[in-house]
Amino acid sequence: MKSEVFMEKMVLQPSQPFNLDLTLRCGQAFRWEKIGVWWYGIVADKPFKVRQNGNALEFENISASFVEKYFGLRDDLPLILKQITKDKHVEAAVNALKGLRVLRQNPWECLVSYICATYKSIPAIKRMLFNLSKKFGEKAVFDYRVFYTFPEPQRLAKASPAEIASCGLGYRAKYVAETAKKVASGEFSIEELQAMPFEEARKKLLALPGVGPKVADCVLLFSLERLEAFPVDVWMKRIIIKHYAIHFEGEFVRRISHKKSLTTTEYEKLSLFGRSYFGKFAGYAQEYLFHFERVNAGKAPA
Repeated sequence: MKSEVFMEKMVLQPSQPFNLDLTLRCGQAFRWEKIGVWWYGIVADKPFKVRQNGNALEFENISASFVEKYFGLRDDLPLILKQITKDKHVEAAVNALKGLRVLRQNPWECLVSYICATYKSIPAIKRMLFNLSKKFGEKAVFDYRVFYTFPEPQRLAKASPAEIASCGLGYRAKYVAETAKKVASGEFSIEELQAMPFEEARKKLLALPGVGPKVADCVLLFSLERLEAFPVDVWMKRIIIKHYAIHFEGEFVRRISHKKSLTTTEYEKLSLFGRSYFGKFAGYAQEYLFHFERVNAGKAPA
């Protein structure tokens, strides 16, 4: 028998655009699946579903306040988009993707997700996280579907790197195991980063096993509300070379154009450019530019 849950409805302000499909398809989170008109996901220990019908969001098994926070509905999106629209290219991205919002993910899950994401495609990341959750998380049933909670740091801290690697993580398993031990022991508190100055919080993340500049920036942006963070991956490098090369020395642009990966110094130069050029909402600019490039390349659904 289906457990008793009730559909709730939230009416969105016409002045504050939101596009659920864009927000969940743009590559910032990995444990969502669209079945029919519903998006199904699980955050912390709560599986739920959500759909958009015009200017209304309908959802089951979760509170309205959670939906509002998780989907970034408290952000003043028109103000943000106005501030990041610095040139014709980002203007085209904003016009094409209006309504895309930056999520507020669970910080622990986000941290492990992006450690796993290094040099991996989105489908591969999804498989790793599903396998981790199935092996080390708790089973939850909602709407006749089976979900698995994301494993707590204490659970992963007790697992061996070999057990974690069996979920498809490869060399990343040791990083996840070591990071879980630091979090479980209280040596590292990811929640405390939110109150720290940006550079200090970033430095703390960079001290963790398997966390490089891109992973740190993704965690800051997608789970800790540090909207100035500007992650740089192969897509963002391509965008900067194509549309923002004028802001760099010609030799630097030529050098990074022929490289698959960036050195830390090269990464920092590109990321600092994004933060300086786009300002305190640089993370939004990054996400709009990133998804716009992938859609135009045919690598992601609009």
